[in-house]
Amino acid sequence: MSESDYILSCESTIDLPPEKVHEFGLEYICYHYSLGGTEYTDDLGQSISLKEFYDRMVAGEDTKTSALSVGEYSEYFEGLLKQGKDVLHATLSSGITSSEQAAEDAAAGLREKYPDQKLYVVDSLCISSGYGMVMHELSKKRAAGVGIDEARTWLIENRLHMHHCFYSSDLTYYVRGGRVTPTTGFVGNLLGICPVLEINSEGKLIPRERKRGKKKATRRLVEKMEEYAYNGTDYDGEAWFCHSDCLADVEELVAQVKERFPHLSGEQLICNIGPTIGAHSGPGTVAVFFWGSERTE
Repeated sequence: MSESDYILSCESTIDLPPEKVHEFGLEYICYHYSLGGTEYTDDLGQSISLKEFYDRMVAGEDTKTSALSVGEYSEYFEGLLKQGKDVLHATLSSGITSSEQAAEDAAAGLREKYPDQKLYVVDSLCISSGYGMVMHELSKKRAAGVGIDEARTWLIENRLHMHHCFYSSDLTYYVRGGRVTPTTGFVGNLLGICPVLEINSEGKLIPRERKRGKKKATRRLVEKMEEYAYNGTDYDGEAWFCHSDCLADVEELVAQVKERFPHLSGEQLICNIGPTIGAHSGPGTVAVFFWGSERTE
């Protein structure tokens, strides 16, 4: 077995199209959620389309998510280890879920059973397609011959250089989740207030400011990218985007980013926010992901 013949593993919260997951050679474990009282698997929109998911949210159906259990991780990891390869698993940020600890507990129990194989669990401190971008970079490194130990070190040293900048244009779902009071949500929606959010250095989703209207919120995301991205407007890395059932809004963001950053490399991939994240943000959320200075707060 060559040094770079190992499994890269993640979770369905990477919010990538299934064909990209296959292209990148990733294995993943699926989260679960309930919609209108029925349980579903968050399997990258394959069991239930994301359009249907958001339409049913808008219609008023309740959504709930839950963290993965130690038992689920144990079964999943053992299935990978039985292939006879080492495994590097990156988890969804511990800043928004307790699953990372469950994954580590499961891995600890299996390391004794498979002493000749490596099973690493690393907190990505990333979410959604930013998490997906990190996994894409790891897949490129593996393809270039980087071994599992070096890949693990790279992930730990670089995870805080992945930036996530969001805005949400509908506060209804923040009210439902108890993160915004009904009065604040009503007034915010009436005035078109869009919270601008980031993932901080602890991997938590933090509201940073509020903008009135999607145009100002979009402009602010572009400004934040200029502030954080390597080399400012000369940034020549990748930029990916995602949205929750608001394609026209994310396309406007992509157009402005391409204009402000003419040296972007790679595909400007547009992805859908999946049910695990979307259950909390609701439709109307737009995000950009890119590499830049270290997240320090």
